[in-house]
Amino acid sequence: MLEHLISTLVPNIAHILELIGVFIIVYAALKAFIKYALRYFNFSDETVKIEFSQSLAMALEFKLGAEILKTLVIRTIDELIILASIVILRAALTLIIHWEIESDSKRANHFKEMKFAHKIKQVIERNSHEETPEDEKNSR
Repeated sequence: MLEHLISTLVPNIAHILELIGVFIIVYAALKAFIKYALRYFNFSDETVKIEFSQSLAMALEFKLGAEILKTLVIRTIDELIILASIVILRAALTLIIHWEIESDSKRANHFKEMKFAHKIKQVIERNSHEETPEDEKNSR
């Protein structure tokens, strides 16, 4: 009874999880494309790439969850080997995407900090060239 229920429900739930992963990928790809198109394909903004990478990582998590559920209904060693290789591949892809998100985020933050520091330097230089009323009195 329970075995029949599991063998009936688990594949359907796994298919739903995989479908959710596909929808996330399609939605994120369209969203990233539209953002780039609106910016006339200016690829200097790292936030679009980071958002897209995060969406890919989330989609892979759903697909990995589906593969884990499929382990409940494995009947042969060949199915186990295939499933294990898929899980390892998807886990590796997830790790690579997370590493890329991390490095892109650091690079984007560093770039923003440099722009901010440059603006502060400009303000300080502009203010140092302007004379204050007290300076004008002292120079007379």
